[in-house]
Amino acid sequence: MATEKCFAKGSAPPGPVPKGHIRLFSMRFCPFAQRTRLVLNAKGIKHETINIHLKEKPDWFLEKNPLGLVPTLETEAGEVVSESSITCDYLDEVYPQKKLLPSTPFGKAQQKMMLEHFSKVTPYFYKITLAKKDGEDISGLVTELKAKFVKLNEDLIKKKTKFFGGDSITMIDYMMWPWFERLEAYELQHLLDSTPELKKWYGLMQEDPAVKASSYSTDTYKAFLKTAYFDGKPDYDYGL
Repeated sequence: MATEKCFAKGSAPPGPVPKGHIRLFSMRFCPFAQRTRLVLNAKGIKHETINIHLKEKPDWFLEKNPLGLVPTLETEAGEVVSESSITCDYLDEVYPQKKLLPSTPFGKAQQKMMLEHFSKVTPYFYKITLAKKDGEDISGLVTELKAKFVKLNEDLIKKKTKFFGGDSITMIDYMMWPWFERLEAYELQHLLDSTPELKKWYGLMQEDPAVKASSYSTDTYKAFLKTAYFDGKPDYDYGL
């Protein structure tokens, strides 16, 4: 598609998925959709991105995915795959270049266990933001999140590796990254000061080409978060 602007209710449906491509239904600032964009970029997969207005979803999108969630993938054959970790595993299996998941069943299980643990971390970003909006004390939530970061830091120390799956980036790093990319926007960057190994990982991830290709500036994230949480009217096309 020629535009990054989001498609809302009443918009015309896109045509067939371009030959030799896979289609990603996304939203520019969604961290879950960013996981899939990271994998698409890391593996060099030819793809088309269609951004969806998540408050006013087009009927044609709901026909493809009745849950109306992004990320959602659509293949040339019309197959539809959704849920962020499932879309990423699917891409790694279908496109063999640059495998991101380990080859052994135990290695895969380890990454799934790490992802399960990390799923307990992500809600803090939203809880802290909503508490701030309501003028509540966030110190307890921040302390809890800090403890989660300390645990991640300990994981890296035990592993003696640069990344969570070894000395090169693997799937689990991309699954975790979107929330770390937004740390500054959430004003939680200081939490890395007490987790030196995690801070090193953060710096290394920022240098990754797939990360650079899918990222937005802290100012852009801050502006979007303001529209979404404080104004109550998410500007999905912010900056376009």
